[in-house]
Amino acid sequence: MRFSPIFMKSRSKVPRFTNLFVCISEKEDDNYTVQVRLYHQATPASTAWGEEVAHSLEMASMMVSALAAEFSIAQSQIKIKIRMRDPKGGTRH
Repeated sequence: MRFSPIFMKSRSKVPRFTNLFVCISEKEDDNYTVQVRLYHQATPASTAWGEEVAHSLEMASMMVSALAAEFSIAQSQIKIKIRMRDPKGGTRH
């Protein structure tokens, strides 16, 4: 399975997207996989998706922010799922 790059140039021929779904998964090497799906709520068949690797959670967040800004997607239309390898790691109890 091939993945297209997340960042695309906006052009008039590119369909308008209204929603953004993001899944950020922590990898074994302390990097994060950022998977995105852009779609229009009225025409779900018009979908674009991609995957990139981020070296930190902050970088993953910046990728999502840049993508949402590029396609003018409202914050209320962005859904984010975060998968951590060890959700208790780094927390104090």
